[in-house]
Amino acid sequence: MPPILTDSNALPRTILRLLPFMRWLPGITRQSARADLLAGLTGAVIVLPQCVAFATLAGMPIEYGLYCAMVPAVIAALFGSSWHLVSGPTNAISIVLFASLAPLAEPGSARYVELALTVTLLVGAMQLAMGLARLGTLVNFISHTVIVGFMAAAAIVIIDAQLKTFFGIDIPRGAGFFETWGALLLRVDGVDLQVTLVSLVTLGCAIALRHYVPRWPYMIIAMAIGALAALAIDAASGGRSGITTVGALPASLPPLSLPDLSTAAIRETGAIALAITILALTEAVSIARSIAVRSGQRIDSTQEFTGQGLSNIAGAFFSSYPSSGSFNRSGVNYDAGARSPLAAASSALFLLAILFAVAPLAAYLPHAAMAAVLMVVAWGLIDFKGIRQILQASRTESAVLVLTFLSGVLISLEFCILAGVMLSLMLYLNRTSKPALVQLVPASDADGTRRFVPVSASAPPSAGCPQLLVLRVDGSLFYGAVEHVRDRLLELTGAAGQPRNLLLLGDGINLMDIAGAHMIDVEAQRLAAAGGGLYLAAIKPTVREMLERSGTLAALGTGHVFERKGDALAAILARRDTATCAACTGCAFDECRVAARAAAAQDTP
Repeated sequence: MPPILTDSNALPRTILRLLPFMRWLPGITRQSARADLLAGLTGAVIVLPQCVAFATLAGMPIEYGLYCAMVPAVIAALFGSSWHLVSGPTNAISIVLFASLAPLAEPGSARYVELALTVTLLVGAMQLAMGLARLGTLVNFISHTVIVGFMAAAAIVIIDAQLKTFFGIDIPRGAGFFETWGALLLRVDGVDLQVTLVSLVTLGCAIALRHYVPRWPYMIIAMAIGALAALAIDAASGGRSGITTVGALPASLPPLSLPDLSTAAIRETGAIALAITILALTEAVSIARSIAVRSGQRIDSTQEFTGQGLSNIAGAFFSSYPSSGSFNRSGVNYDAGARSPLAAASSALFLLAILFAVAPLAAYLPHAAMAAVLMVVAWGLIDFKGIRQILQASRTESAVLVLTFLSGVLISLEFCILAGVMLSLMLYLNRTSKPALVQLVPASDADGTRRFVPVSASAPPSAGCPQLLVLRVDGSLFYGAVEHVRDRLLELTGAAGQPRNLLLLGDGINLMDIAGAHMIDVEAQRLAAAGGGLYLAAIKPTVREMLERSGTLAALGTGHVFERKGDALAAILARRDTATCAACTGCAFDECRVAARAAAAQDTP
């Protein structure tokens, strides 16, 4: 079914920016509302086990995962731009929160929850500030490779974090990758076989269900089977198995909460909030864009920043930890026929109703079963196909992938995104700082048409003119590229016997700054002092404007800048040294042959 479209031009732009839901709310009809409510009910059923799993993954009490899918989901739906994006707890953010806060406080403790609320408020404030500053395009700098590496690292962190619960073994809190596996190997004799059996039963069921019947809610079924296994083991041991359970959930509305706004808490959580902000915005905008491709919607990234920011600010005061867009829930929402953000908002209300019905059943859910399900979730985060493609396609992208993955596993998840982005930018700047200078020589097609081709075995440098070098610049001439270009020009025109006239074709130059213009001026002076000159042809208007404003164009003179390559060649070759031309036998320039025939005709009596 097509999404709701309304005539937003009827309202002032300021109103639409402050109240973006007015773009679609007036267009709700009985038919669209029915479709949205059905999609919302489907989403509520899907999200229930995810909320439980993600809250455990984040080190938060389970009810916080449920609350995270309520108030933040409604606010994000009302103030975002996507028709189908559904916000709430996500595995990636849950992992980062746990890995970042575990060294600061005991997961699940009152202090841990307080710090998580502080992170949520800071994340919302940063997102809102970026939205108000209209910085939506910043997410484009986080490459696909960084995301793939981060998700793979996150999967390993999840598995490490669940080893303690999976085997019922004591592993120090906040232990790193090597410490965790070292402790497991050294204390293997302390593995609780009954807890491990529950974990293995749940793990096996989850893997089998996901593989053979992927449309079934494998998490719910696997956890239910794990709970039955735990009850059977506990009954067989006379109630002395020691298998711990989650406990009954409170069936209530999201209670009010208050983050710790002390200077010390903000100092402790500031860097964590920044990393989660980047990750959450990347998730939300990427998911919104991917679904918009299917729905035909145009996404406003800046509005999504604002919506996500407001949702997390509200969540900090309604017992939620940081939320973002969920790919699974958003995809289900679209496939279920949602036509407007009303579907995402209604799913929160349906989730609240379902919570009152199933809250007591959580008392039978073993922690071991939760750990097993989370390991399956973690394994699914690893994009093996994407990793293989990156490793085969590019060495530089492979370096970004490896750095992001290793820094996430060995250092911290909040650092690995920044490390991956920084390396990506460094590699990008390295590429752009070395624009290609392609030497061109004339060649004739079968029909006699002349064209200029790059120097190769079939078109050697000797096909060119000994007095003129033609170069095409493929890239930007900015401050970072100036030294590379200057060195290359000196290499091609600086030695004895090399051409002293240089024609630069600028149709490949998209950007030039003051440093690039100054370099053109300096090179023109050098070639002029050597008896030649520097000429420009086919430059773009923006580049010409920079040359004019910097004074370089005036210094070159009108006889050195041309609109067309042919005009430039005719003017340059008309000034050639005829003595040098007389000794040339391999020149392929038509201009030289025409001039040579004219000179020969004049010499003939």
